[in-house]
Amino acid sequence: MQDMLVRLYDLPEGAESAAAGDGEVVIRRAMAPDMLRVVEFVRNLSGVSAAGECTMCFRSHPITCYIATRGNQILGYACYNATAPDFFGPTAVDARERGKGIGRALLLRSLASLREMGYGYAIIGGVGPREFYEKTVGATLIPGSTPGIYKDFLGGMRP
Repeated sequence: MQDMLVRLYDLPEGAESAAAGDGEVVIRRAMAPDMLRVVEFVRNLSGVSAAGECTMCFRSHPITCYIATRGNQILGYACYNATAPDFFGPTAVDARERGKGIGRALLLRSLASLREMGYGYAIIGGVGPREFYEKTVGATLIPGSTPGIYKDFLGGMRP
């Protein structure tokens, strides 16, 4: 899976306040008391490697993980600056909640946060749904980026 590059200065207007779906979904930065529930959700949805990356997000101030919730239910997550500075990912949305704009809102909020930190570009590491990133934020493939920074960790490429 290749990495992709995003021009943060070209994000869609309103990226920093992107909302999702039905009005009941809240997109917010995770908080320290959320850590165990969020990391468990990430592990169940995306595997142990993604849970390890998410854990690192809770060591940053501000925390570098956004979550989508409906009431007390976590629907999705997006991490950035987890394995490397200026990297977006891992991210996922519960299969039952896909297609409602949740992934888009999580992506835009995370990338807007990277822009606020002063980055001009961001890297989406080990991309899965390439077309989604191309359409949503104009991301482009980085030639020669497979396997990228994930080549030497114990699990191989992110599951």
